[in-house]
Amino acid sequence: MTNIDNLDDLIKMALREDVGDGDHSTLACIPPSALNSAKMVAKQDGILCGIEVGERVFKIVDNSLEVNVLVPDGTPLHRGDILMTVHGHAGSILTAERTALNFMQRLSGIATETHRMVAMLSGLNTRLLDTRKTTPNMRLLEKYAVHCGGGTNHRIGLYDMVMLKDNHIDFAGGIVQAIDRTRDYLKTNHKDLRIEIEVRNLDELQQVLDHGGVDRIMLDNFDIPTLREAVRRIGGRYETEASGGITDQTLRPYAETGVDFISVGALTHHIKSLDISLVKQ
Repeated sequence: MTNIDNLDDLIKMALREDVGDGDHSTLACIPPSALNSAKMVAKQDGILCGIEVGERVFKIVDNSLEVNVLVPDGTPLHRGDILMTVHGHAGSILTAERTALNFMQRLSGIATETHRMVAMLSGLNTRLLDTRKTTPNMRLLEKYAVHCGGGTNHRIGLYDMVMLKDNHIDFAGGIVQAIDRTRDYLKTNHKDLRIEIEVRNLDELQQVLDHGGVDRIMLDNFDIPTLREAVRRIGGRYETEASGGITDQTLRPYAETGVDFISVGALTHHIKSLDISLVKQ
């Protein structure tokens, strides 16, 4: 969490978006000298994520606020649990409230959904991956939330792993050309990056197996019988990843094929926020 270098900048942008030229609702009715206390409360069960972000929001709005974090990230929550308390200038608490909650509710929602899906894989070796389908400028936080929920982070961006998807392959002129050009590029530019390649059918898979030169094979939109056959053909020579259209009903059957990873974009782009509120203490 603490290694997110631009966290303060992200929070300040969110506050500028919300506060503009002033929190006029608060300025209108709360005396500047008024002091008060509030508590943040979980209103439904789930997995907590973003408590440090919420704390930082309050401190950026007013560094004199006393913020007491009671529950660490990754903790299973129950309705009514108190997550943090805040004491100090009432106006500052009210101004920071919504931004702190927006971060924490979304991140906790991602952690909660990830935890639920990871539990569906209990007893199997398959790991659940996130994707790059994240909210702009929120990627590191959202991937942190996946981690808090027990999931595994895929690549962070375009820079830390090569992923040759269908368009790369088509634009390059084929699988062999895409792999060879990639390996030449990495060697020329002294880049030590892992290579993953997407295949759309067993014929493309066979081309990869015949040529080699990759670290992981993504089996995209395979049905379960075809995925099982693909994993059998690969035989542990490469890491395997299943992706595309996998639902609650099919997650475990897909994992039971023996695939190493299942990537689910919905972990970060189709999430219901966890219900958390701030109330006067």
